[in-house]
Amino acid sequence: MSTHNKKRSRKTGLPPGTMVHIGEKKGDAVKISVIDYSEAEFKELVTHDAEACFPFRESPTVTWINVDGISRIDVLERLGACYNLHPLVMEDIVNSNQRPKKEDYGDYLYIVLRMLVYSEQKKEIVSEQVSIVLGRNFVISFQEGLEGDAFNPIRERLRNSKGITRKMGADYLAYSLLDAIVDNYFNILETIGERIELLEDELVGNPTKKTLTDLHNLKSDVIFLRKSIWPVRDVIGSLERRESPLITDAVILYLRDLYDHAVQIIDTIETFRDMLSSMLDIYLSSISNRTNEAMKVLTVIATIFMPLTFIVGVYGMNFKHMPELEWKWAYPAVWLVMIFTGGSMYLYFKRRKWF
Repeated sequence: MSTHNKKRSRKTGLPPGTMVHIGEKKGDAVKISVIDYSEAEFKELVTHDAEACFPFRESPTVTWINVDGISRIDVLERLGACYNLHPLVMEDIVNSNQRPKKEDYGDYLYIVLRMLVYSEQKKEIVSEQVSIVLGRNFVISFQEGLEGDAFNPIRERLRNSKGITRKMGADYLAYSLLDAIVDNYFNILETIGERIELLEDELVGNPTKKTLTDLHNLKSDVIFLRKSIWPVRDVIGSLERRESPLITDAVILYLRDLYDHAVQIIDTIETFRDMLSSMLDIYLSSISNRTNEAMKVLTVIATIFMPLTFIVGVYGMNFKHMPELEWKWAYPAVWLVMIFTGGSMYLYFKRRKWF
């Protein structure tokens, strides 16, 4: 699981609305991509200057502004001033440790979600905050990273005029962004499910200390997923109830379907939590059984040697008058007695299936 030291102490004592970047700094560059569209028109540009977005403020078409990189406070301030974003919203955008939430500011909605990706190289879940501002005819999305996201399929649909995105308004575009993020959660769950299946086979077969380490890491990942995804249901549910006039009736059905997806994901996460808890019990039981088996074998061996030790101890005493010591066949006779005694006990234990 990816964990970054996000020092909130840097904001201690500062007034509300002060923009201080909190989180992992992923470069100083800011990449701004703008897509302005309608059913008949389409414009796209990529820039590093917030001023390039200003002409789209009064555009009658739908404008999607995607900002990659939130460490440049000056660029974000100019963009926020252009779209009249509240200082508290701008403060939350640069604080990448936000809990998923939705806030209504009247003219626009502010939505925060976590974009999650499973890194095969690091073998961990990489988390990134995505902030979405939904206005009457615009959507602004803010991402921490500069490379790659889950929104590329949406860009392709807009460029090629596939589906109904270009026929709908800004609320449908915001729904599409949320849907892309939530769909990506299913990919994470598939990966976690495969890891759990492999771990189950290992638990049943030959659990080791590495098995316990993997189990602990999996449990941490699932707890992190629950923390990141659980509030998403409330966010989508609030949008579905159409508490804002920015959400039209045409989008409610899509949000209802997205809400069902969020509930399904949360149910799967809860199932994974229960499975991992039971797997920990299985691991402890398996280790205990292995210890009991070893102790059983050692107990059987010690029990077999007890009468043999008694016989050897008796004839190892240094008494002068021991008639057996003068007998010619005493030595082989003692060996026969010991072999018979040990063999008889071994067969008895074997028949009782004690080992």
